[in-house]
Amino acid sequence: MVSRLRRSIALRWAAVIAWMGVIFFLSAQSKLPDLTPGLPGLEEIGGHLIAYGVLAALLWWALRGTGVRYPATWALVLAVSYGATDEFHQSFVPGRDMSLSDLMVDLIGASVALLVVTLLQARRMGLRADRRVS
Repeated sequence: MVSRLRRSIALRWAAVIAWMGVIFFLSAQSKLPDLTPGLPGLEEIGGHLIAYGVLAALLWWALRGTGVRYPATWALVLAVSYGATDEFHQSFVPGRDMSLSDLMVDLIGASVALLVVTLLQARRMGLRADRRVS
């Protein structure tokens, strides 16, 4: 039982680290392909929202597995902190720069994702409670 729990926790953190690697790799690119021609900025904003929303959700999942108190709060702090270090990293990449607005979009993406996962979890827990009462 303990071994299974350890594997589960390790898998959760491996997913977090792998996703951070994806973000780092994309941030190290001088130019990313334009997937939304004619809609300037949409791709960049959407990319930040999705990347940091996924990161925050993975962090929440990993932190819940360890039993930490306030996993959503910690997931938000860690996701935005990683976003800040990523923006700093981009300042060294030719053609890229640090941007406070990008960090704010990271914060929004992480916040929305955490709102969704916590609401889904609350609903799931409510359904479990309803089944016990019936």
